[in-house]
Amino acid sequence: MAVGGDSSVIRRSTLRQQIADALRDEVLAGRLPSGHPFTVKEIAEQYGVSATPVREALLDLCAQGLLDVEQHRGFKVHAFTADDFRAMVEARTLIIEGIFRSRAEQALSRTPTEVLISIRRRADEAERAARAGDLDVLIGYDLRFWRELGSIVGNPYISDFLDRVRVQTWMFAVPLLRRVDDLKGHLWHGHGELVEAVIRHDLAEAQRLVAEYNAHSLTLVGEP
Repeated sequence: MAVGGDSSVIRRSTLRQQIADALRDEVLAGRLPSGHPFTVKEIAEQYGVSATPVREALLDLCAQGLLDVEQHRGFKVHAFTADDFRAMVEARTLIIEGIFRSRAEQALSRTPTEVLISIRRRADEAERAARAGDLDVLIGYDLRFWRELGSIVGNPYISDFLDRVRVQTWMFAVPLLRRVDDLKGHLWHGHGELVEAVIRHDLAEAQRLVAEYNAHSLTLVGEP
């Protein structure tokens, strides 16, 4: 009986996560724009599931800062401001710099070769999508790249927080980038250089690349 109960919990939790992941992808793609309202009932009908896992998934996304609860009305996609974006860029920089420091160097020496190969592969895929101007493909690979790079320190709180901030920055950036007719040459593509600098323990070069990335990001909000 205990086994059956655990299995039910796992299935429910998986459905909850699947719904949250699907909605997050919709938000990141811009198909659910900032301020867009919806109810648990609408999402449950859309995915053909019961209300309980939908409500749980929506509350999870609220906890991640992606949705807002509207009292007695439902939910809406959170609207980030330019000031929010600047603060998020600063926050992700502090996290990344922490990953590059001495503890990360020690962690790198213990990182299995296959993990480093995977990080390089993500970097190559993200860079290829960025150079092609393929925003949808880039977002997926970029998030995976930073998630894997952040995981080398072995601290899930660091990697999870970095992933959350990066999702939020993409939420703000996507509508602005969609206004550009051709994104070739407009997207940062230094993933490969950055991972090689980290593997070489070249902190100065890694910091230079991150600073370049930040300067590029801030042009989205009209800063030089």
